Amino acid sequence: MNIIAKAKTEGLILDGAMGTMLIREGLKGGKASEFWNLEKPKVIRNIHKSYFDAGADIVVTNTFGATLPKLQKAGLGDKIEAINKIAVQQAKAAACAEKYVAGDIGPTGEMLKPYGNLSLTQAIASYAEQAEYLDKAGVDLFIIETMFDLNEALAAIEGIQSVSKLPIFATLTFKQMKTGFATMMGNRVETSMQALIDAGAVAVGANCSIGSDTMLILADQIRQSITEPVIIQPNAGRPETKGIEVVYPETKDYFSDNIKRIKELGVEIVGGCCGTTPDYIRSIVEKIR
Repeated sequence: MNIIAKAKTEGLILDGAMGTMLIREGLKGGKASEFWNLEKPKVIRNIHKSYFDAGADIVVTNTFGATLPKLQKAGLGDKIEAINKIAVQQAKAAACAEKYVAGDIGPTGEMLKPYGNLSLTQAIASYAEQAEYLDKAGVDLFIIETMFDLNEALAAIEGIQSVSKLPIFATLTFKQMKTGFATMMGNRVETSMQALIDAGAVAVGANCSIGSDTMLILADQIRQSITEPVIIQPNAGRPETKGIEVVYPETKDYFSDNIKRIKELGVEIVGGCCGTTPDYIRSIVEKIR
């Protein structure tokens, strides 16, 4: 059964936060998490295994910031191929039959022209380069996530499609405003979801920025706007600072209760974003399966 057929018939559960888990393992603020693919690959593998053991169907590679523009800022530009390749190897080493590895692709960290210095051509080329490394390393699909600019998400889709025929999932990050939900660049729910699908994404939705209670409202809007599979990955609430520590207030039970409600809306693919751990995914699995 292919991954979209499985999403439609059985549903799929994504993993939770990689960053939250890496911080628990000792990653210091300001250091690129992708460096640990080289420095501590076994830690990355064990995090993936913990999510699979919790019941996740899909884990995403530790490559969210592994486009060339972002790695160059971290002084890792010359390690781009190794970082992406090892990330896939560690995720695949943790997987077993009927489990999937998604090549994770995030924003380049640069604004597209005319708001920034990155041209559309450069963005597409950057995403194509990363996607080619991920594809060759053996991912099962791609997930474009935490995009606040629809045009950059579309550039990522185009870049991937230029080097691979694998399925593409795509999620944007929205904020709730007085006028409704929109990305930082003003992209609205209905038009942006349809644009992602028209560009070739096979499942679309939202992740990050908002907690599971607010995401319940957004998920309903997304579900009503399209007929294709929907992806929803909330944060464990809005981040709060306690001393030098950033914490997320939603408990695993509160979070998974809301995910169950999101599933009842007809959302096929669910998981967690910032602040969620394997315990959150395990709680989701217990309540919806």
